[in-house]
Amino acid sequence: MFDRQKINVAVIGAGIAGQIAAIAFAQSNHKTICVDPAPLGAGQSDLRSTAFLQPARQLLQDIGVWDRLAKHATPLQCMRLIDRGHGEGKAKDFDAGEISNDPFAWNLPNSVIRRELQTLIGTLPNLDFRSECKLTRILPRTRASIIGLSDGSSIETNLIIAADGRNSKVREFAEIDTKTTKFDQMALVFVVQHQTPHLNSSIEIHRSGGPFTLVPLPIVDGVHRSAVVWMEATHKARAYYEMPSSAFNDAINERAGGVLGQLELVGDRAIWPIIAQLAERIIAPSTAIIAEAAHVVPPIGAQGLNMSLADIETLVSLTKTHEVGSVDMLQAYEKARYSDIKLRVEGVTLLNKASISGQPIVQAARSAGLNLLHGVRPIRQTLMRMGLGQSSD
Repeated sequence: MFDRQKINVAVIGAGIAGQIAAIAFAQSNHKTICVDPAPLGAGQSDLRSTAFLQPARQLLQDIGVWDRLAKHATPLQCMRLIDRGHGEGKAKDFDAGEISNDPFAWNLPNSVIRRELQTLIGTLPNLDFRSECKLTRILPRTRASIIGLSDGSSIETNLIIAADGRNSKVREFAEIDTKTTKFDQMALVFVVQHQTPHLNSSIEIHRSGGPFTLVPLPIVDGVHRSAVVWMEATHKARAYYEMPSSAFNDAINERAGGVLGQLELVGDRAIWPIIAQLAERIIAPSTAIIAEAAHVVPPIGAQGLNMSLADIETLVSLTKTHEVGSVDMLQAYEKARYSDIKLRVEGVTLLNKASISGQPIVQAARSAGLNLLHGVRPIRQTLMRMGLGQSSD
């Protein structure tokens, strides 16, 4: 048994968002613990990639993470949208140069992000990282709640950060309900090599079933590569997932329509169901709900993790002006974040419903909307700024 520890911040969950939260609080001189039931090094086989938008890079720089990630990152300069559900499917380019001197985002494989975060965590003296350790209980109090862990320890903490995912145990303990939208849709995730250089462009091809998105990765041994997220109806996605590699290569080339020349699968495939989810509130006594414990969106527009980093940045900033874990601090967090979270979850949900639809009238409306958004420069630039979380001024 352990004596009861007293700390400032307890981060429950050590996915990418949880690890970044733990680092951010520790780098802000808060004694921090981060616990997760998975073994150390879990997630190194994660096939997904993450595009860090411009505002996220600033947070990562401030907490000493970006210098470790930058050398592995591929700039995302242009977002190219192609709607093949209606009409000729002409490409619409949204170039970051119209609104900024920087790219929209920088894309990295999740396995690299996890590795670099783990390396940094091991150097921080005021961050106690415990793998294979589960949250077993919470004794909620307005000031300094008590948590119990599966290693037998009891910890008194000013602030609990719920970063334990869409099936959050912390959220369950706090009796916070969620609104969940289930789609008859799954996402296939994999890496391809291709003949044509990606030119630092993300390419999103829309057709009924969902988008097929290629996101640029670094060149390896002279070979051009991109990460792919292919959203498709559940029965079709499962069939593609189980296909032999040769048949799967034929399928992805048919779906991509030659945008980067011949595509060839590199490595394994992964698959997971698509949902949208919103917590009914994002605070409880001494507790802030963040990341997928608070909000889940379909993988469109790089919103998911970047919303999570906005949660973290808001909380860390509030610790500079409020008592850590106080009612005032938590209420300020919910006021600052909840309306934006709700707007983005609902907006991405509507976009995904439109992308799934095979109805001609919906496809025609989607195509007309894309033409309007792209064709009028002020609207196009406003849309790009909104995607980055910037003001439209």
